[in-house]
Amino acid sequence: MTSRPVSPSLTSTRRVAGLLAGLAFGVALLAGCGSAGASTDCGLDACTVTFDRGVEARASLLGVEAKLVGVEGDQVTVEVAGERLSLTTGQQATEAGGFQVTLDSVTKQQVVLRVTRNPNG
Repeated sequence: MTSRPVSPSLTSTRRVAGLLAGLAFGVALLAGCGSAGASTDCGLDACTVTFDRGVEARASLLGVEAKLVGVEGDQVTVEVAGERLSLTTGQQATEAGGFQVTLDSVTKQQVVLRVTRNPNG
Protein backbone atom coordinates (compact mmCIF):
# COMPACT_ATOMS: atom_id res chain seq x y z
CA MET A 1 0.00 0.00 0.00
CA THR A 2 1.38 3.42 -0.93
CA SER A 3 0.87 6.45 1.16
CA ARG A 4 0.45 9.71 -0.69
CA PRO A 5 0.72 13.05 1.02
CA VAL A 6 -2.52 14.99 1.17
CA SER A 7 -2.38 18.49 -0.21
CA PRO A 8 -2.97 21.15 2.52
CA SER A 9 -5.35 23.04 0.23
CA LEU A 10 -7.44 19.89 -0.34
CA THR A 11 -7.66 19.31 3.42
CA SER A 12 -8.73 22.94 3.97
CA THR A 13 -11.35 22.67 1.23
CA ARG A 14 -12.80 19.54 2.82
CA ARG A 15 -12.90 21.19 6.25
CA VAL A 16 -14.67 24.26 4.88
CA ALA A 17 -17.17 22.10 2.99
CA GLY A 18 -17.84 20.05 6.13
CA LEU A 19 -18.25 23.19 8.23
CA LEU A 20 -20.73 24.70 5.74
CA ALA A 21 -22.74 21.47 5.58
CA GLY A 22 -22.84 21.34 9.39
CA LEU A 23 -23.97 24.97 9.62
CA ALA A 24 -26.75 24.41 7.08
CA PHE A 25 -27.95 21.37 9.02
CA GLY A 26 -27.85 23.34 12.29
CA VAL A 27 -29.94 26.17 10.85
CA ALA A 28 -32.49 23.65 9.58
CA LEU A 29 -32.72 22.11 13.05
CA LEU A 30 -33.09 25.51 14.72
CA ALA A 31 -35.88 26.49 12.37
CA GLY A 32 -37.47 23.12 13.12
CA CYS A 33 -40.39 23.32 10.76
CA GLY A 34 -42.47 20.35 9.68
CA SER A 35 -46.14 19.86 8.90
CA ALA A 36 -49.16 17.78 7.88
CA GLY A 37 -51.95 19.56 6.00
CA ALA A 38 -49.96 22.78 6.32
CA SER A 39 -46.96 24.53 4.86
CA THR A 40 -44.42 26.49 6.87
CA ASP A 41 -41.97 29.26 6.14
CA CYS A 42 -39.60 29.60 9.09
CA GLY A 43 -36.73 31.75 10.18
CA LEU A 44 -34.81 31.51 13.44
CA ASP A 45 -37.43 33.35 15.56
CA ALA A 46 -40.64 33.28 13.52
CA CYS A 47 -42.75 31.09 11.27
CA THR A 48 -45.64 31.70 8.93
CA VAL A 49 -47.93 28.67 8.81
CA THR A 50 -50.51 28.15 6.07
CA PHE A 51 -53.08 25.58 7.20
CA ASP A 52 -55.25 23.81 4.64
CA ARG A 53 -58.91 23.91 5.66
CA GLY A 54 -60.98 20.74 5.69
CA VAL A 55 -58.14 18.48 6.83
CA GLU A 56 -56.51 17.74 10.15
CA ALA A 57 -53.79 20.37 9.81
CA ARG A 58 -50.83 20.67 12.16
CA ALA A 59 -47.27 21.93 12.04
CA SER A 60 -44.20 21.54 14.21
CA LEU A 61 -42.30 24.80 14.40
CA LEU A 62 -39.76 26.47 16.64
CA GLY A 63 -39.92 23.52 19.02
CA VAL A 64 -43.72 23.56 19.52
CA GLU A 65 -46.77 22.21 17.74
CA ALA A 66 -49.45 24.38 16.18
CA LYS A 67 -52.71 22.95 14.92
CA LEU A 68 -55.87 24.27 13.37
CA VAL A 69 -58.81 23.35 15.59
CA GLY A 70 -61.67 25.09 13.82
CA VAL A 71 -62.92 28.03 11.77
CA GLU A 72 -66.23 29.80 12.21
CA GLY A 73 -66.70 32.86 10.02
CA ASP A 74 -63.71 35.11 10.59
CA GLN A 75 -62.86 33.52 13.95
CA VAL A 76 -60.21 30.81 14.03
CA THR A 77 -59.41 28.46 16.90
CA VAL A 78 -55.84 27.17 16.99
CA GLU A 79 -53.70 25.36 19.50
CA VAL A 80 -50.12 26.58 19.90
CA ALA A 81 -47.69 25.16 22.47
CA GLY A 82 -50.59 23.34 24.13
CA GLU A 83 -52.70 26.49 24.56
CA ARG A 84 -56.01 26.98 22.74
CA LEU A 85 -56.53 30.43 21.21
CA SER A 86 -59.42 32.12 19.43
CA LEU A 87 -58.16 34.66 16.91
CA THR A 88 -59.58 37.07 14.35
CA THR A 89 -57.80 38.81 11.48
CA GLY A 90 -56.34 42.16 12.48
CA GLN A 91 -56.40 41.31 16.19
CA GLN A 92 -53.33 42.21 18.24
CA ALA A 93 -50.90 39.31 18.83
CA THR A 94 -51.89 36.81 21.51
CA GLU A 95 -49.29 35.19 23.80
CA ALA A 96 -49.09 31.40 24.06
CA GLY A 97 -46.24 29.43 25.63
CA GLY A 98 -43.60 32.12 25.06
CA PHE A 99 -44.78 32.92 21.51
CA GLN A 100 -46.74 35.76 19.94
CA VAL A 101 -49.47 34.43 17.63
CA THR A 102 -51.36 36.45 15.03
CA LEU A 103 -53.90 35.49 12.39
CA ASP A 104 -52.85 36.91 9.02
CA SER A 105 -55.76 35.73 6.85
CA VAL A 106 -58.67 33.35 6.48
CA THR A 107 -60.03 32.11 3.14
CA LYS A 108 -62.27 29.21 2.13
CA GLN A 109 -59.17 27.13 1.40
CA GLN A 110 -56.55 28.29 3.92
CA VAL A 111 -55.75 29.88 7.27
CA VAL A 112 -52.46 31.79 7.60
CA LEU A 113 -50.95 32.16 11.06
CA ARG A 114 -47.79 33.94 12.20
CA VAL A 115 -45.92 32.54 15.23
CA THR A 116 -43.02 34.56 16.67
CA ARG A 117 -40.82 33.90 19.69
CA ASN A 118 -41.72 36.33 22.44
CA PRO A 119 -38.59 38.44 23.01
CA ASN A 120 -39.54 38.79 26.69
CA GLY A 121 -40.45 35.15 27.23
